[in-house]
Amino acid sequence: MSVRLEHVGLWVANLDRVAAFYAKYFGAQVGELYRNEHKRFESRFLTFGGGARLEVMTRHDVTQPQPIEQLGLAHVALCIGDEAAVDALAARLRTDGFAPESGPRRTGDGYYECVVRDPEGNRVEITAEK
Repeated sequence: MSVRLEHVGLWVANLDRVAAFYAKYFGAQVGELYRNEHKRFESRFLTFGGGARLEVMTRHDVTQPQPIEQLGLAHVALCIGDEAAVDALAARLRTDGFAPESGPRRTGDGYYECVVRDPEGNRVEITAEK
């Protein structure tokens, strides 16, 4: 059996703001808006250069982020190239008001990474090729 991760879904309050963040900093192509009026659900697929996809979704009754760590999705990791690319993007994000939570640094498991939060507080690991 051949398995690949098709996409990760992420609940957000503002689809356009989150989609613009991933387009600006990670080159994501923003897909068409899908709307289900009956469920009051909307989503867009964000497609990255390597083929990875992130579905950002909103629904009227999903309104509160979790304030602390919880079981379930902890972060999305996006590999952007080499260590210099991670350093450059971390500096750009910092300048634009998205101060990294950690890094850039080498982790104990061998990754070179920087951790930032997207506009809605979702943790994003920006990594170099390992």
